Amino acid sequence: MSITLTLFLIFIVGYTVITLEHPLKIDKLIPALLMMAISWALIAVNSINNEETNELLLHHFGKTSEILIFLMGAMAIVEMIDYFDGFSSVQRLIKVKTKYGLLWVLCLLAFLLSAVIDNLTATIVLISILRKLIKDKELRHWMVGFAVISANAGGAWSPIGDVTTTMLWIGGKVSVMKLIQHLLIPSLLSIVVPLLIAKRIPIFKGGFETFKVEKTQKNAGFILVTGLFLIILVPVFKTVTHLPPYMGMLFSLAIFALIGEFLSKRHLNLSTISEGSKADHVGPTLKSLSKIEMPSILFFLGILMTVAALETMGLIEQFGENILATGISKELYISFLGIASAIVDNVPLVAASMGMFKDTMDADSWHMIAFAAGTGGSILIIGSAAGVVAMGMEQIGFGWYLKRLAPLALVGYISGIIAFIFL
Repeated sequence: MSITLTLFLIFIVGYTVITLEHPLKIDKLIPALLMMAISWALIAVNSINNEETNELLLHHFGKTSEILIFLMGAMAIVEMIDYFDGFSSVQRLIKVKTKYGLLWVLCLLAFLLSAVIDNLTATIVLISILRKLIKDKELRHWMVGFAVISANAGGAWSPIGDVTTTMLWIGGKVSVMKLIQHLLIPSLLSIVVPLLIAKRIPIFKGGFETFKVEKTQKNAGFILVTGLFLIILVPVFKTVTHLPPYMGMLFSLAIFALIGEFLSKRHLNLSTISEGSKADHVGPTLKSLSKIEMPSILFFLGILMTVAALETMGLIEQFGENILATGISKELYISFLGIASAIVDNVPLVAASMGMFKDTMDADSWHMIAFAAGTGGSILIIGSAAGVVAMGMEQIGFGWYLKRLAPLALVGYISGIIAFIFL
């Protein structure tokens, strides 16, 4: 059996296990890391020049690390905002008395927040707020479903709103301004169309009870605004310095950590934290870093490095050539890619596409891939990280979402695709 066929089979088997994560009760990071290690081991064993293989491995690891360090910095800033109860101040912005009005405010918040703090975190924040506002479980499930669609739409037009758009941005496939220019309207349409249809859904009719806003910490509002501003500053830092995005994110993290330490009236000194120290002696920086989702980081590492192994052996490019040789247009292929991202993780799909196409920076195909991979996952609740976390936090059934919200998400997705092609 040839090494290329073996690598392909390893990827298929490994990805099948990832897809069946919940039934098998095996965390998806395990098959991802195994795929990575075995794939590169096979390449090394079958390589004539080990030094060249190590250089290739180091090259791909460096490119992957840029994305992972960027994500870790963003996660740390978000956790620090949460440490100071910053997101609770968002609740004060919700001042409506009708269910339909609340739905619009919720979706607008999800759309804007996800563009800055990523779609997964935005969904968690809004679910936490909805739990304080809505007691009716059925209504809350509908609201959460719309929050997922909005968060995924919001993440698609921002270079820091979704892992896949971040990959395309760091990989030099899209620029910030062109991404926003090409995708803002299609992304907006992908949630506005479902919202207009929602006006006819009976559950959103009628008034909404007033609620009491909980008190927030003294510096909550300041921390929220400062944290979001520093994340938005990252693309500006890249434009001015021409350094990789992760450097800007680490710069913002350092500034925010300094503000956090000052506000907490604690001075971080690692040498004074003894083994028996109480948690209260640990400042917000260490607490926030300790909450970073390392399983997700390791999963991305495994997936991206496995795809890099396939790319090294020419499998990705060959697959792309075979697809285009059938006569299918790029637009149709990418449209199906978006629908496929509702079933399988969009990270490997985008990673494969990056190795498949050789288009120049800011080509229409890259922007369309960003939109399709970002919003297509909303069609099924398991199709995005935001949907999966909503499924877990609110116990939303796969069938319940499929029957009620999947058609709305699909209509929104198709509206966005049509708008993108038209524009």
